[in-house]
Amino acid sequence: METLHLKLATLLVPLGFACSLGAQNLQEFAKHVTEFTLPNGMHFIVLERHEAPVVSFHTYVNAGSVDDPKGRTGLAHMFEHMAFKGTETIGSTNWPAEKAAMDNIEKLYDQLEAERNKVAKADPAKVKTLEEQVQGAIEKANSFVVPNLYPRIIEENGGVGMNASTGEDSTDYFYNFPANRVELWFYLESARFLHPVYRDFYKERNVVREERRMRVESDPQGKLMEQMLATAIAAHPYRNMPGGWASDIENLRVKDAEKFFGQYYVPGNITMAVVGDVDPARIKSLATEYFGRLPKKNLPDPILTIEPIQEGVKHVDVASPAQPMEFIAYHRPDQYDKDDPVFDVISSLLSGGRTSIMYKDMVRDKKLALGAGAESQFPGGKYPGLFFFYLIPGADHSALENEKELDTIIADLKKTKVDDASLARVKVRTRAGLIRQLDDNAGLAQLLASFYVNYGDWKKLFTSLDEIDKVTADDVQRVAKEYFTSENRTVAVTFQPEGGAQ
Repeated sequence: METLHLKLATLLVPLGFACSLGAQNLQEFAKHVTEFTLPNGMHFIVLERHEAPVVSFHTYVNAGSVDDPKGRTGLAHMFEHMAFKGTETIGSTNWPAEKAAMDNIEKLYDQLEAERNKVAKADPAKVKTLEEQVQGAIEKANSFVVPNLYPRIIEENGGVGMNASTGEDSTDYFYNFPANRVELWFYLESARFLHPVYRDFYKERNVVREERRMRVESDPQGKLMEQMLATAIAAHPYRNMPGGWASDIENLRVKDAEKFFGQYYVPGNITMAVVGDVDPARIKSLATEYFGRLPKKNLPDPILTIEPIQEGVKHVDVASPAQPMEFIAYHRPDQYDKDDPVFDVISSLLSGGRTSIMYKDMVRDKKLALGAGAESQFPGGKYPGLFFFYLIPGADHSALENEKELDTIIADLKKTKVDDASLARVKVRTRAGLIRQLDDNAGLAQLLASFYVNYGDWKKLFTSLDEIDKVTADDVQRVAKEYFTSENRTVAVTFQPEGGAQ
């Protein structure tokens, strides 16, 4: 499972605009950008870059795990796994027969669920029989599948980098094509949205369940992260990891996916970014031809749950025989708050490379930690979330020692204003981070789409740097005092099962 965060340190800009990133370059950059919205609400951002005959495509769906229905966590993630399974005309040896077999799965599954829902009164023999019938129906439907035909078509036409990712706030689909295969992308991508096919749904459900077993249940870091989120966040769905809870995954149904798709995969909730060797006029014509067929629908409602104010420190211990580690989190406002750039600056001051405070103090000098760092926005930014610290104790040092040292560092941040040189270094490093990651069409496509969706304007990609430049030492001290408080704090730590908490 992968999450997407709008971190300034990972922004990508084209080579021609790297020397300085001010208003003049924004104006120059904008000359190469074309935007349009189809009548159904789907938005396109097109950036011309003719250095090479390649094009990067990025589909950004404004729905992620935060939108999973109650009792159906992991549902948004399922769409990542269903993304390239094909269409009615691609991936089946006999679509009418496959469709009939898929319908039969759901009919039998309904009967199985009805019997299981009797709980104590359920007939075990009938449950077993229905389970066998469901499995037989799944195998029959699978017999009509041509495995991997959709991605094979992409690869045979020069496509590379095909992938998808699910975060708390979005689901993203992306790959690159030669410039002479642009129309093929429009045909393939639009078909997925026009007539979605839930081929291999239950097979992929098992894959998602196995991913959870591998990345959470068998991974001390994943297990600690899950418990930290579930402890720090009481009400808001940010408390759920994108992969979902085990029992929810095991009970996901095609009908759940169909309902989710109908609610969230509507044209007005989808943004497409196209970056590379393209003609904007042709892109608009193709978009109208292929995606204009999708009917306009109402946008989904936003999440209404507001996380209550935390009124005391929270603590969770997780037994693990592995290397001890500790996570510490403080509640913070969403990415639209005036202090959002201040949190980014604090994160960079504390853990931005080998000149950062935490690295020099905890890793290099005192050797308390093998690793120590911070992330300013976690797990997402659309809604209020967390400022997150991680601590990996070194040999012969405990999590508690590291926690106390971090407390000292935070206390100093509150008590003493950061010096001008350190603040300037952070701002230079932010700009240097842009320049080091030049000339990446795929990264630009992702950023243009995500900044547009999250802020209403892709130009925030540039103006975010201006906001960083305005952050002062007073801002850093004020935000540290306001948010890094004991009552706003959650601590999650592993301990040796026989040794007790560290």
